[in-house]
Amino acid sequence: MANVAVDKDQQWLMNCLSASLDPNQEVRSFAEASLDQASLQPGFGRGLSQVAANRDLPFGLRQLAALILKQFIRKHWQEGDESFQPPAVSSDEKAVIRGLLLSTLDDPNRKLCTAISMAIAAIAVYDWPESWPDLLPFLLKLIGDQTSMNGVHGGLRCLALLSGDLDDTMIPTLVPVLFPCLYTIVSSSQTYNKYLRTKALSVVYACTSMLGAMSGVYQVEINALMEPMLKPWLDQFSFILEHPVQPEDTDDWSIRMEVLKCLNQFVQNFPSFNESLFMVIVGSLWQTFVSSLSVYTRSSIEGTEDPYEGSYDSDGAEKSLDSFVIQLFEFLLTIVGSTKFVQVVANNIADLVYYTIAFLQVTEQQVHTWSMDANQFVADEDDVTYSCRVSGALLLEEVATSCGGDGIDAIINAASKRFSESQQEKAAGSVVWWRMKEATLFALASLSEQLLEAEVSGLTKVSIGNLLEQMITEDMGIGVHEYPFLYARMFISVAKFSSVMSGGILEHFLLAAMKTIGMDVPPAVKVGACRALSQLLPEANKSTIEPQMMGLLSSLTDLLHRASDETLHLVLETLQAAIKAGHESSASAEPIISPIILNMWVLHISDPFICIDAIEVLEAIKNTLGCFLPLASRILPYIGPVLNKPQQQPNGLVAGSLDLLTMLLKASGTWMENNAPTDVVKAAYDVCFDAIIRIVLESDDHSEMQNATECLASFVSGGRQELLSWGSDSGFTMRSLLDAASRLLDPDLESSGSLFVGSYILQLILHLPSQMGQHIQNLIVALVRRMQSASIEGLRSSLLLIFARLIQLSAPNVEQFINLLKTIPAEGYQNAFVYVMSEWTKQQGKFLYAFLL
Repeated sequence: MANVAVDKDQQWLMNCLSASLDPNQEVRSFAEASLDQASLQPGFGRGLSQVAANRDLPFGLRQLAALILKQFIRKHWQEGDESFQPPAVSSDEKAVIRGLLLSTLDDPNRKLCTAISMAIAAIAVYDWPESWPDLLPFLLKLIGDQTSMNGVHGGLRCLALLSGDLDDTMIPTLVPVLFPCLYTIVSSSQTYNKYLRTKALSVVYACTSMLGAMSGVYQVEINALMEPMLKPWLDQFSFILEHPVQPEDTDDWSIRMEVLKCLNQFVQNFPSFNESLFMVIVGSLWQTFVSSLSVYTRSSIEGTEDPYEGSYDSDGAEKSLDSFVIQLFEFLLTIVGSTKFVQVVANNIADLVYYTIAFLQVTEQQVHTWSMDANQFVADEDDVTYSCRVSGALLLEEVATSCGGDGIDAIINAASKRFSESQQEKAAGSVVWWRMKEATLFALASLSEQLLEAEVSGLTKVSIGNLLEQMITEDMGIGVHEYPFLYARMFISVAKFSSVMSGGILEHFLLAAMKTIGMDVPPAVKVGACRALSQLLPEANKSTIEPQMMGLLSSLTDLLHRASDETLHLVLETLQAAIKAGHESSASAEPIISPIILNMWVLHISDPFICIDAIEVLEAIKNTLGCFLPLASRILPYIGPVLNKPQQQPNGLVAGSLDLLTMLLKASGTWMENNAPTDVVKAAYDVCFDAIIRIVLESDDHSEMQNATECLASFVSGGRQELLSWGSDSGFTMRSLLDAASRLLDPDLESSGSLFVGSYILQLILHLPSQMGQHIQNLIVALVRRMQSASIEGLRSSLLLIFARLIQLSAPNVEQFINLLKTIPAEGYQNAFVYVMSEWTKQQGKFLYAFLL
């Protein structure tokens, strides 16, 4: 468009916009305040549009004007909208803004076109199509003008953003008009470059995604709409995919990725996309899959890094090779998971698995990252991050699931073949021979559950145990420093397949793992050793591990000081397994381990996962013969002051201390060691009971109230009748317990705070029956009122269980109890009995099994 003349008001606006970018905070703040004030004056939106449209101005200033305009539109365009703030933009100003924005879509700067398109899309939400009928014709004309590639880009970018806001009334009328224009762009490779063709495909994807969302309700209509278009589009998709993937050509990766995304929608959402149509693209798809492996190998596996990793085009679309490969796996996953299409690729499953395993090789970038950061290695092992390895493993899982025994055999045969190739590379002197073997072990370990199940059920012709033993024994003597990731993978594989491996192999790797924890080896190897120990120690022969246990416990405790985040969780999990297996050694190490774990628990009190791990380790110590009293003597002096002064504690420490105390008290019902548990309960009572009652009565923190309720239930189940004699007078403890119950059953208390009151009341009834019998009528009244006000279904169910237990305990006088229920009112019902039975019939399926247990 022609450059816009600059008047005095425009100059002021440009100065303000420039000042809002000033590095000086005061200047910037004054400019922003001035712009806020100006936004309340007529003409502000028009002024921003003129700045954005003026091609003589600097790009940064124009882009800022467009972005502020988008915010302005959302606030002032549509009265009655949720985000509307007065004053509203006048009709005349709206028309000017719309015209200026459309005239700027052919700007050569792609980032500016994106900002302008965002503003247009913001207006379209309110105005299109009723108040802006010429928008779509303008955009279709723009993308059809082969003399202006800038205009084509701007139109496509705008359509891509608009398509995200289309509803089921617009899309059926838009697609028949829009798709032929998009098809012309995609099919005219001599006229339009890959970038523009990719943008056209992104609009196709957005529209087909919306059609897919509609297909559940309008399946017949959507199928009729799309059926005539499928074959031409598939021909184009085949043409794009049939050529080998090009190295270092991000536009080539991007256009293929959009094709794969569109195909995913076609397969999932359009029934008319049948096997014969799928055959149109099978050959081309395979060409893309196979050729992408060589590009991925050179660029990512063998290269130091993907040079395009984390890079994006001017519209914000990712351009990395990894993202393309992940999308490729996602589409293949859809195909293999489809009962309709898996048969088409069934004859090539063996090749599909064979090539997929090669994609799972560790990249050079991963080697670098994992060598520097053990946390990232653990996170990647746990599938926390999305990568080619994770995507490829998911595809193999789907092959095993969808193809049954044939799929399992294909996986095992491909693994055997890849293993042989890695050994040949090793014999030939290759320095990267280990990558393929590690990838093969990774693939098998990712499918361990399915492979083991197949072996047990006889689905597979090859013994997975024999194959694994062959693969592992071949390289048991490799250097841990030279091949740390392969060594780690061997540890993990032995742990995953321990049930089908020989005792000799298990013992070798168990003892090797125990020694490795205390050695100076790469972090990944220690991670693998921890994985192996967590799995192997519970089933280990005591005489085999006993000589090494003190050293292992010492090494794991030392490792705790250097662990963080993900690795800390793993070390604590391994330490728990070691303590359970250690017996006498664990008891000897208790004075060392317990203080360290307690300190770690305090340091990580805000991290619920680490706290749970730490408490589970302490629980393992508690359950070790001879450790209960020493552990209690460490815990109680610490948590007593915390619970007695809850307001002075950091966030989470009070709730965590209650959780820790509950863990300690829960043993009193089962553990016997010279009546020590009762002594521990009494000691805990003296230190904490009053404080816990106060927390229940006074706290507004629901986590504290929930944990305090569980703690009181443990006191009752552990102390029983003796508990009542520990107070300052004979009735103090019972009064305190009833006061706590009264608050927890208060119908005005938020349901979350009362969540565990059911188990607490149940303990009172079971262990203090004579005392509770005196209050049975008041208890029933409170239970009914709490049930009727509860907003959490789980709370109502837990209270219903109390009624079930009361009926059970009232035998043989059940009728007397029912008559009592009939005398108690229940809002909206004839009486409490009618209400309780009504709730019981609604929820019995959800808790009957738990009640029977």
